[in-house]
Amino acid sequence: MAKQIVEITMPQLAESLVSATIDRWLKEPGDMLEMYEPICELITDKVNAELPSTVRGKLVKHLIGSGETVEVGAAICLVEVEAASDAESAGQTISNDAPATNVAAPATRPATAAAYGGTADANAPMRHRYSPAVQKLAAEHGIDLNRVAGTGEGGRITRKDVLAAAESGSAGHRAATSGAAPATPIVPMDPSIPVRSSGIHLSESPRIPSVEMEGQEVPGRGEYFIDVTPVRNTIATRMRQSVSEIPHGWMMIEVDVTNLVLLRNKQKDEFKKREGINLTYMPFMIKAVVNAIKDYPIMNSVWAVDKIIVKRDINISLSVGTEDSVVTPVIRNADQKNISGLAHEIDDLARRTRDKKLKLDDIQGGTFTVNNTGSFGSILTQPIINYPQAAIITFESIVKRPVVINDMIGVRSMVNLCLSLDHRILDGVICGRFLQRVKENLESYDLETKVY
Repeated sequence: MAKQIVEITMPQLAESLVSATIDRWLKEPGDMLEMYEPICELITDKVNAELPSTVRGKLVKHLIGSGETVEVGAAICLVEVEAASDAESAGQTISNDAPATNVAAPATRPATAAAYGGTADANAPMRHRYSPAVQKLAAEHGIDLNRVAGTGEGGRITRKDVLAAAESGSAGHRAATSGAAPATPIVPMDPSIPVRSSGIHLSESPRIPSVEMEGQEVPGRGEYFIDVTPVRNTIATRMRQSVSEIPHGWMMIEVDVTNLVLLRNKQKDEFKKREGINLTYMPFMIKAVVNAIKDYPIMNSVWAVDKIIVKRDINISLSVGTEDSVVTPVIRNADQKNISGLAHEIDDLARRTRDKKLKLDDIQGGTFTVNNTGSFGSILTQPIINYPQAAIITFESIVKRPVVINDMIGVRSMVNLCLSLDHRILDGVICGRFLQRVKENLESYDLETKVY
């Protein structure tokens, strides 16, 4: 049957997005593609996602390399399909019954003759540039990466190459390899080593990222270069936009959360047994914040040049740190949820963020951001506003300190709340009152407070 070359183009991922970055290719030239099968991983300023194929055929060529940014509608690869059948379905979109891939279906179109031809240079410098995922996988299987043939862009070794080497045994184990320098192994964290020495904020030890020093050495100098990843570049762009366009103001207030600590200690074991998740301080914090926003709705707004837009829905963006980035999934209508409901939302969003299973809807529509910087032992933070919101608040580490109460000294559990504000919209008076209301809400918790 006749063959035809078609292009797969970058789809419109979301209404506000005009481009995306290809993090890595999941399929290489020569691989067969099935309908809805993921072909690459995308990075946007919103979320990471897999891009599905809408054709069945053989991948011929990558038109965009890993780490490159492409605009909506631009071709990213060429696929050879059967002209009579698959080519007719090239313009189809994914139905509601298709496997979830978190993005809109890519469009396809016939490729021009000029776009076809040429192959990647397997001897390019990328041959010895290993991604963290490849290094980790090689370490797990005891594979010497110097003996693995790379099939990725520029000869780079992919996860598929490592798995193929592990199955065939062609690369051998490092213990049996001579004359070749092994790839840097990833040393797991020793769970017996404490990761904090003070504070009582944490319900469990925070995840510590495994930092891998991969870069280009500079001859004759005590330094080396590390390539900026697409994720880090997106974060840099968004943070620069925030600090350059928003005049940041900053305030801090301290809160006595002794009763909150007692309440959580009383409830956490039963809550864990009943709900199957940990009861942290964050749902109590978020509940206190959304109740304060109800009293001061201007905190839930954005700047629109000639007007200020106050949002009716209170959608809390929750800052979640991963090993290489920070993502802000959204708890929608947070003011309509009780503490138990907020706890489940926080647990679900944090888990799916770290597992990279968020959908685009999960990170859109936030109106106010809450960050739990205290999980790292921090007691004072000046956060950068999550553009284009008007404010962000951080919940610092809870620490026992001597406090003067009625001219007597007592040991209390204290926490600092730090607020960064858009000074075009908000001023010290309104933000001071807002912080005082959050403080009152947190200090009003007692042993009789209901979590349901």
